[in-house]
Amino acid sequence: MVAEAEQTDATENIRAAQRAHDDDDRVPARLMDQSSRARRIRQAADEVAAQLKRQRNNEDERDAAARARLAKSRAGEPVVGRIPDGPHRLAEARAHLAREVATHQSKLERRAALIAAGKKPMGTPPVPSEQHSRIIRARRVVEAALAAEHTASATKPAKRVLPKTVANTTDPQSRLMPTRRGYLQGYNAQLAVTSDQIIAAVQIGQSPNDIASLVPMMEASGRAAAMLHTDTGRSEHIIGVVLADAGYCSDSNLSAPGPERLIALNKTRDHAKAVIEQPVTGPPPEGASPRQAMSHRLRTPEGSRLYKRRGATVEPGIGNLKKVLDRFSGRGLNSALGELNLAASAFNLMKIHRATAS
Repeated sequence: MVAEAEQTDATENIRAAQRAHDDDDRVPARLMDQSSRARRIRQAADEVAAQLKRQRNNEDERDAAARARLAKSRAGEPVVGRIPDGPHRLAEARAHLAREVATHQSKLERRAALIAAGKKPMGTPPVPSEQHSRIIRARRVVEAALAAEHTASATKPAKRVLPKTVANTTDPQSRLMPTRRGYLQGYNAQLAVTSDQIIAAVQIGQSPNDIASLVPMMEASGRAAAMLHTDTGRSEHIIGVVLADAGYCSDSNLSAPGPERLIALNKTRDHAKAVIEQPVTGPPPEGASPRQAMSHRLRTPEGSRLYKRRGATVEPGIGNLKKVLDRFSGRGLNSALGELNLAASAFNLMKIHRATAS
């Protein structure tokens, strides 16, 4: 691709020089930056290579984890969680079935040995193996794994398949981002907004997922608040409670060190329904997991009332910021971050000006 781009640039230079004498309004070839296109193609090629490397590493990690699960299952040890898809799915399903059959068979044999010794066994007699619920479920898992393997091995008509690992040659650092109106080539912009709708921190990311952005944004907001508090000494310049929607919910974010936070566990309508149908009071029960504790806090009157302020705080700020910057003009992460910082500064200045003018 790079060689083709260089050849195209050279050809265009020759044609431009040939037309220069009768086309005075064209930019002379000596003034044109011919390296930009080739450089972006090289960056895109490097990005594709990096993506493929990450994919191979992830596949190796998944395969190692699946092999470890299979080894534990074959050794008769219990394995928690759904059997992952892949080449080891059927083997683990069969090992799981064999373990369940062996466990139940040992119970039948122990009971039979007690009866043969003239002793009365305690408890309800175990059902035959073919009627045991765990063995029935294990057999269904094996059948599902067999069906999946048959589907994967079935011959399919040959067709042209487009590559899934791609990079944008206009801006190799940008990514495809899902929106309500489809996909958009760009970046994931993050905002931390105060209760009075002042933008405290911004961030630009390449992942469409928001989970990894919560802790960095809390840290950036904390630094901004600490500087203000040092300068003013005012109590409102201290981070209170961080409010975040369900897109930021993960076990690590719920338990990460930092300020107190309320993070939704599901969609707004499901959260509102839980508040009405399952209200609670007081602190979370002892021994609750991070998600259980957060669910409890969100369903208390205080937590519910506080979380309602999230939408009225950050959403208007996002909508008004888009009036200042509706799209990025430059290329690259640094350029986009600079534009977002400039737009956020302009937004804050207008906000402060309007508040003081009234």
